[in-house]
Amino acid sequence: MRYMVMHYQTQDMEDGIRPSAEQQAAIGEYMQEAAMSGVLLAGEGVASSSQGARVEVNNGKVRVIDGPFAEAKELIAGFAILEVDSLAEAVEHARKFALLVGSERVDVRRVVEFEDLQQETQ
Repeated sequence: MRYMVMHYQTQDMEDGIRPSAEQQAAIGEYMQEAAMSGVLLAGEGVASSSQGARVEVNNGKVRVIDGPFAEAKELIAGFAILEVDSLAEAVEHARKFALLVGSERVDVRRVVEFEDLQQETQ
């Protein structure tokens, strides 16, 4: 099963403060181990919201809002796609990663596969 793990910004991340060299090395080591074991399929961080935009649709009207956005802790800082056997295994990887990056919140969500959609319509 594939799971998407999303970690959220801290104010330091939003302010562009980079992790220490030691923290970067630990994160890199973890990501490399997860990739080599076949668990990590993809994973990336994203830039601060000051470099992005938000698109909102309300009653068919589209509004584009340039960043930065107010609440850093509500913003995605990065994601990973994991191939694991269970939610519990995905949560364990998310726990380790959250401790490494210092994120206060990490969401773990199962990826809906095309086959899942076909089963729902039958």
